[in-house]
Parts: sequence; structure tokens; C-alpha cells
Amino acid sequence: MNSLKIENLTVKAVDDGKIILKDFNLEIKSGEIHAIMGPNGTGKSTLTKVIMGDSNYKITKGKIFYNDKCINKMPVNERVRLGIFLGMQMPMAIEGVTNADFLRSALRAKEGDKFKLLSFVKEVDKLTKKLKMDPEMIHRGVNDGFSGGERKKNEILQMYVLKPDVVLLDEIDSGLDVDSLRIVGESVMDYYKEYKPAILVVTHYQRLLDYIKPDFIHIMSEGKIVRSGDASLALEIEEEGYEKARDEHE
Repeated sequence: MNSLKIENLTVKAVDDGKIILKDFNLEIKSGEIHAIMGPNGTGKSTLTKVIMGDSNYKITKGKIFYNDKCINKMPVNERVRLGIFLGMQMPMAIEGVTNADFLRSALRAKEGDKFKLLSFVKEVDKLTKKLKMDPEMIHRGVNDGFSGGERKKNEILQMYVLKPDVVLLDEIDSGLDVDSLRIVGESVMDYYKEYKPAILVVTHYQRLLDYIKPDFIHIMSEGKIVRSGDASLALEIEEEGYEKARDEHE
């Protein structure tokens, strides 16, 4: 069983030294879906970036473990090879590098001699249909000229191709219309049912959780989890807001 464990993690931003995460603790195991919610500026997105090794943040205390191995000083590419994936809130565009080249290079780096080009082509073709993506997007620059919804679908396409064991989704629902939200949400759940990864979803809204069904929901405030519960907690937050959860913690 794979697991991602975060112990007493304190993190600051490199540029201004501001403390963002404070003694943060969380453990996610294979087959579990955890959702993190909370007001803006509480460190939700920072958490996913730190797990991936973003150099804009510095760990001042605590450790991140993947399968009992501390990965604090591990570079991003090695974390990816371990099986950790981040679906970003604002995926960047890469001009001059096609989606096909990007995905092929990433998968070849992961699989090495096991990589099979024909299998790759067939799978990408199947996935673009599943995600209702224009097939021509595979031959365009990565996210170049893509809408917000197209970029998010592209993140899910990458997830399926790389088949990670730990999936981090940072506000994957932002910028999605109703149809794209359903396609993305259902595709994540299909992946979960097939591969049983550990999933961490960062979101503001219950609507995403109508499709991605969490086992646990955590409310963040001021850089740490202040309350945890089951899926019903998201409905409570939608009705009453975050203030009650924060007040109860205090």
C-alpha cells in the first residue's frame, strides 16, 4: 500500500519569508480520497506545490514521507518517477512542444525500455475521446491557445498516461463549465476505481465533490487543518461558511 505522510510541516515562501504552512499534518493512503477546503490564502495550493518540490517554498520544519522515505530534498523529476502527480490550478503553456511530444517524452522517461510507441498512440487516442478533447490538440503546443477547460482536461490526460500512485489536484474545477466539470470529475473517479491511487483534491466548491467522492474532508485555516470529517462536512461548509469551523477550532 502506498502512502503519503506529512509530519509537522512548516513552510515559508522564499521571496518574502512569509510562513504559509504551520505544523501541518496529514496522511493519505492508497484507495483514499481526501479533499482540502478553506478560505483563500490558507495554504491549500502551497501544500500541493511543496509536496511536488516547488523551489519557491522552503521547508523549515517537518518532513514529507512517501512510503516511509523522506522526500524533503528530492528534486521534482524524482518525485514524479516515484509516482506523484500534480494537476495544476493554472497549467502553463509551452510553445513549440506538442502535447504528443511532451507526453511521449514523459512516459519514455518513466518506463525506459518498457515504452511501446504503438501502445502509447492507441492509449492517447482512446483518452482524447474519453475526455471529449479535439484530437488536433495532441499535435498543438502544450496548452498553447487552450481554454481553461481544455487545459484542465489536458492535466487529466497527463494523469492517465503517467498512471501515478499519488494524485494531487489543485482546484482542477476552476474555469470549467458544467459539462467539462462532469467529464473531468467522472474521469478522475474512473481512474480511481481502476488504479486505487491516493488522491488529494483542493477545492472551494461542493460541486466538484458531487463527482469526486471524498472519504475525508479537511478544512484549512492559517496554514493548518482545523477540522476534519466525512463528505457531509462539505455540505455544512457550503451552508454555513468557514467561520464556524474556524471558531470551533479556536
